[in-house]
Amino acid sequence: MKRAALYMRVSSLDQHPETQLLDLQQMAAQRGYEVVHQYADRISGAKARRPGLDELMRDARRGRFDVVLVWASDRIARSVKHFLEVLDELNRLGIEYISLRENIDTGGPLGRALIVIVAAIAELERSLIIERVRAGMRRAKLEGQHIGRRPLNLDREAILCDRRRGCSLGQIARTHSASRATIHRIIQAEMPANQPVSKGLEKRLS
Repeated sequence: MKRAALYMRVSSLDQHPETQLLDLQQMAAQRGYEVVHQYADRISGAKARRPGLDELMRDARRGRFDVVLVWASDRIARSVKHFLEVLDELNRLGIEYISLRENIDTGGPLGRALIVIVAAIAELERSLIIERVRAGMRRAKLEGQHIGRRPLNLDREAILCDRRRGCSLGQIARTHSASRATIHRIIQAEMPANQPVSKGLEKRLS
């Protein structure tokens, strides 16, 4: 006899998961499953952290049941990505997933095939999004628009002049709205290596 875990979720406090529970208990009885755990959340499906679902996944990793029954797939996942992540982990743990409303059962060949199709669609969607982003960047580049972080327009002569006057890296960085590392690179690149440095300036080198 397979050990079954039931998961219910309702979106607000004035709703009750009992309707889902009765349907899942009936399905478990029809299939000859032993219900060993019940998990419930009263929270929006868009929330990333859900105590009931988190506990279910922890118990799944501990091998406390063989199959998860849900009333509908949108009860257990907040997005297609999240749904696939849950299914993928359950599959790796050897735990079947059954959804009453969609009639999905990953324990059978049709259910497993459906999961492969859903995963392929999700992968295609991600690829299309990436391609749209790349196409947009190519179009912007052809139109002369700048892509990425704009380079700093710094007055190198002024920076070197400030350094010769004995200003510290921190002071120069604040004056020119740049990082100390950027100022240091400019000074290292522009100041002649054999240029004498005053003792006062040496103390400020950092």
